[in-house]
Amino acid sequence: MANSSLTAIKRNLDHYIGEKIMLKANGGRKKTIERTGVLEETYPSVFIVKLDEDNNSFKRVSYSYADILTASVELTICKDDGQVKITSGI
Repeated sequence: MANSSLTAIKRNLDHYIGEKIMLKANGGRKKTIERTGVLEETYPSVFIVKLDEDNNSFKRVSYSYADILTASVELTICKDDGQVKITSGI
């Protein structure tokens, strides 16, 4: 079941490559990291986000689809006609 959920998350993200996104990640110790960038690429196990350069010390970050499945990372796609939140769907 988990493998099919991870595949579904990847397929969902594939539609949004090149789109602007906001992500919230668990930074540990009750700390949440919020970043904006562009969904650059999806791979079989991870996705890559190119961050907005002026706000971040890193140029790119990667997260696994399991991070979305376990809600360690919240991903929101920013589109002209509104926002789309990517979830595990469970």
